[in-house]
Amino acid sequence: MKKILITGAAGFLGSHLCDKFIDEGFKVIGMDNLITGDLKNIEHLFKLDNFEFYHHDVSKFVHVADELDYILHFASPASPIDYLKIPIQTLKVGSLGTHNLLGLAKAKDARLLIASTSEVYGDPLVHPQTEDYYGNVNTIGPRGVYDEAKRFQESMTMAYHRFHGLETRIVRIFNTYGPRMRLNDGRVIPAFIGQALRGEDLTVFGDGSQTRSFCYVDDQVEGIYKLLLSDYAEPVNIGNPYEISILDFAEEIIKLTGTEQKIVFKPLPKDDPMQRQPDITRAKSILGWEPKVNREEGMKLTYDYFKSLSKEELQRSEHKDFSVHNRK
Repeated sequence: MKKILITGAAGFLGSHLCDKFIDEGFKVIGMDNLITGDLKNIEHLFKLDNFEFYHHDVSKFVHVADELDYILHFASPASPIDYLKIPIQTLKVGSLGTHNLLGLAKAKDARLLIASTSEVYGDPLVHPQTEDYYGNVNTIGPRGVYDEAKRFQESMTMAYHRFHGLETRIVRIFNTYGPRMRLNDGRVIPAFIGQALRGEDLTVFGDGSQTRSFCYVDDQVEGIYKLLLSDYAEPVNIGNPYEISILDFAEEIIKLTGTEQKIVFKPLPKDDPMQRQPDITRAKSILGWEPKVNREEGMKLTYDYFKSLSKEELQRSEHKDFSVHNRK
């Protein structure tokens, strides 16, 4: 049985990846410090013999007694609200955490895949974004703590690949959505759904002309799985290339929820990218991957998930207390 360590295992994407690798017959070791993750996302796995969990911060030394075949590094705040509240931890998990896991991969002779992001492109001057575009990032802006953590993470990963011959993979994740997202974490879809569930008007920043491309979580996970098992070490975009403006998307949400909310406009946050659309030519040609779930289907599944939650579960999904961590 192949063994895989998944960091950020209790998070949105991490928990779905745990499910995927369990289903594929792997022994899965999940690791999370639970700053932004939630054990509820993986509690259904605790009864399984081929799953175990470590409550640990990967910014500190990482020890795993077992042999490992693969490591997925998905430990990081991934939403603007999170990484603006805990900027130091965001930088540390992208730098110290990545260094620790690269060292672990080297010691275990394991293949490591890191979760990078479309944010490495910043507010792009190239559209759609291809993997050979270097980006347009404000290093000292409020979003720089996340953008630069991911860019450094990529650089260190490639250094280990070139200098030590370590087997590494880099996935650049574009906007992904689905069940287990946290409401009101600053990302578009959970923010809109949270407002719709509470009967509030939907907040659009700027004039709503900025665009995003949304990928359903099952498609994202399948792309990551294929990349891990491929022979390709350069970054690969995994996302849905179908682009929509935020204003049009807000109107879609109102139609989906059957409510009568209005759309209200607020100033655009600093360095908020105006365009997000992946070029997935590389994923198609190298991995034979492209998304299958259209936005209408994926959004219905996501909205139905949040509607099924109890009031207590919804409140837990909305709030995270960072007070213990905000000075570290």
